[in-house]
Amino acid sequence: MTDFALFREPHATHATRYVQLHGEAQSLPNYAALNHVQGFVFAPFAIEDDCPLLVIAPDKVEQLDVETHVSTLARNATAVETTTASNSQQQVSQSYQESFHRFHQQLVQGQFAKIVLSRTEEVTLKHAPNAEELFWRACQRYPRLFIALVNTRSAGTWLMATPEVLVRNDMHRWHTMALAGTMRLTSEQQKWPDQTWNSPTPPLEWSAKNKEEQRLVARYIAQCLAHLADNIEETPPYTQRAGGLVHLRSDFAFTLKPAYGLGDLVQMLHPTPAICGLPKAEAWRFISDNEPHRRLYYSGFCGPVTANGGTKLYVSLRCMQLWPNKACLYAGGGLLKDSTEEQEWEETRAKMETMLGLMQP
Repeated sequence: MTDFALFREPHATHATRYVQLHGEAQSLPNYAALNHVQGFVFAPFAIEDDCPLLVIAPDKVEQLDVETHVSTLARNATAVETTTASNSQQQVSQSYQESFHRFHQQLVQGQFAKIVLSRTEEVTLKHAPNAEELFWRACQRYPRLFIALVNTRSAGTWLMATPEVLVRNDMHRWHTMALAGTMRLTSEQQKWPDQTWNSPTPPLEWSAKNKEEQRLVARYIAQCLAHLADNIEETPPYTQRAGGLVHLRSDFAFTLKPAYGLGDLVQMLHPTPAICGLPKAEAWRFISDNEPHRRLYYSGFCGPVTANGGTKLYVSLRCMQLWPNKACLYAGGGLLKDSTEEQEWEETRAKMETMLGLMQP
């Protein structure tokens, strides 16, 4: 096995592959170590001995034309045959019912303002999947998302298609976003042109619950940046499409103070309330102690860090871990006091469809 990362930026016409030719991906002890690295960063939800913060060295860098590979895929497309796909079931599972009650009770009791409950779904495969074929299929279907296929000896093989920037920079400014709230698009709405979603007038009416969830995330990010940054600018919330879903998003641009680096910024922001909860430390601990599965690299972050190209880290959402005989899908939703079990279950089903749909040409 060779450790590598294959990734495509939103709307990009090419993908990039980093291949580490010597040894394994480097394990970092903490987020502060990110101040001094270059390569593809692959971080878990929580750093643990058997789930480390990894950096894949760019010993070999390849630029791959997306259109060429997608065209080849169209000519040779094959389905990934599955024997189970219980995610398609409408009924809420007993495990999720129990978890929802446990998490929601904390909100009712005032322990948290928000907390994110995730779940997993295993799909049994008849044959080993072609992970790279799934990557190009994701590039074709989700042009607005960051697509990444990561393979390391310690973490295994992961595919993700995520709409959420954790942090990125250009020559002059740093950027992040507050992304929260979810609605499923109808088949007719999915046909709307891109300019619909770029309009300053929201094309859809958002519920009070979704607006409040996004407001909590935006407020948290603004408070974090106040410690580390100057010249902070924040946009009003607007609707962003991500596959068959839409989210509420507001953007932040800022100047990082000279005393701080990437590691300090990540330490302050991750995990945001969009994937964890508020208050952060207590929600993080409650999730780790009470979710019936380990998140591993789901809801961590990933992306390239280079001297010339800068930093482009994305929250690892819409994740799928691949094995020769099965795939494990991950999805979560933000719970508030007025959340309902059925609505939250439906949101996770919709999010899992992003990866599950890649199984078919």
